[in-house]
Amino acid sequence: MGDVSTTFDVLIIGAGPSGASAAVHAARAGLQTLLIDASVFPRDKTCGDGLTPRAIHQLDLLGVGDQVTSSYSNKGLKLHGFGGSVEAPWPDTYVTNRGSAMARSAFDDLLFRLAQSYAEVTTWENASAENAVLDGNDLKAVVVNHGGVEKTVSAKFVIVADGVRSPFGKKLGRVWHRNEVYGIAARAYCETPLSDEPWIHSHVELRDEEGTVQPGYGWIFPLGNGSVNVGCGALSTDKRPAKINTKKLLSFYASQRRQAWQLGPEHDVASALLPMGGAVSNVAGKNWMLIGDAAACVNPLNGEGIDYGLETAAMAVETITANQKRDLTLVWPHVLRDAYGETFMLARTAARLLTYPQFLPLAGPLAFRGPLQKAIMPAAARLMGNLITEEDRDILAQAWGAAGSAISWARKGSPLWDSTL
Repeated sequence: MGDVSTTFDVLIIGAGPSGASAAVHAARAGLQTLLIDASVFPRDKTCGDGLTPRAIHQLDLLGVGDQVTSSYSNKGLKLHGFGGSVEAPWPDTYVTNRGSAMARSAFDDLLFRLAQSYAEVTTWENASAENAVLDGNDLKAVVVNHGGVEKTVSAKFVIVADGVRSPFGKKLGRVWHRNEVYGIAARAYCETPLSDEPWIHSHVELRDEEGTVQPGYGWIFPLGNGSVNVGCGALSTDKRPAKINTKKLLSFYASQRRQAWQLGPEHDVASALLPMGGAVSNVAGKNWMLIGDAAACVNPLNGEGIDYGLETAAMAVETITANQKRDLTLVWPHVLRDAYGETFMLARTAARLLTYPQFLPLAGPLAFRGPLQKAIMPAAARLMGNLITEEDRDILAQAWGAAGSAISWARKGSPLWDSTL
C-alpha cells in the first residue's frame, strides 16, 4: 500500500474554510493533525463570497475577523424585486453586525496559511484521499495520493470537509437526497468603480431572457478590491427541476445590471450544484464525520454555506474532544440536528414553495409593494441569514420558531443527516 505515515490524532480531508478552521481548532485542542487537499493553494472555488455576521463571528474566534473586515465590510442586505427595494441592515441583536465579502481564492488561502502556522498541523497539498480502509463503520486508514506517491494514513478521528460533491464522503456511504430542494448556481467577477458599496444586493425577481420568473435570485456582492462577485442561483428538486442554463442566465442578469454598476465583462465564470439543508444521509461513522458543504450545511433560502462550514468545524472538534471513546455514528447527526434541525427543515420547506412556478409571481408583489413591506422583508433577510438570537423576540421571530417546531413534526420523515438509509 505504499509508505505508512505516522498516526495522527486527526486527519482532515479538504482544506477549504471548513477543513482549515477545523485544523486550527484541533491544534488549539492539542491534537496532532494532518490537513490534506487535492489542490495547491491558492485556488478558486465557486461561491458567492459573502460573509454574514455569523461567519465574521467565527473568524473573530479564529483571530482573523479584523483582517478580513479591514479590507471591506458591509452593513447588510438590499433586496430588490417586483417594483420595490428594501434595506435590511445586519441586526444589532446578533453578537456582531459586521459583514464582509472576500474572493474565495484569497479567503481560503488566508485560512489555510493560518492552519499552517500551528506546529500541531501538518499540511499536504496535491493530496487526494483515494480509498477508505474500513472495518464496518470504523475507518482504520485512508489511502492518500500525495503528489503521485501513495501513502496510508491512520488517525484516531477523520473529519471529511471535501465540499459539495464530497467524493470521499461517497466512499463512506454519504447519499444526497435530490427529492429535497437543492441549488444550482453560477458566479463571475466583474470590475467596477463601485466595489466599495457598503451593501450586498440581491434581486429576488430573477427573470430569464423570455421574461419568465425563475425560482431563485441574482446577487451582486462588492469585494472592496475593484470588483464584485456577480451570480445567480435557482432552486430545484428532482420532481421540479429548474430548467435553466445558469451560465447563460448569469450573463443575462449581469447585462441587466451593467449600466447601474458600471460592470466590466464577466470573467472566471464557474457553476456548481448545492445540496442544502442537511439533505444527506450517512454523515458519520465510529470515528469519522462530515462537516460543512459535505454535510449539506447550506442555507436553502440564500445559499450561504461558509458560516455553517466554520461553525461545524468548531463543533466537530468539540465533539471529538468530548467523545474520545464513543462511537460517533449517532452522536454527530444528533449534534447537527440540535444546532440546525428546525431552522433547516423550515428553510427547506419554504424553499420548496419557491420551486412552484406560480408562487413567486403571486407572493413577490405583495412582499415588495404591499403594506407590510417594511416589516416583512427586513425580517425575511434576518431569517434567511439565520441571525435570530435568544434576545431577538419580535413577533416574526417567534412565528419562525413556532413554524419550525410544527414543520419539523409534520416532516419528521424527511431526511436530515440520517445516520442510516
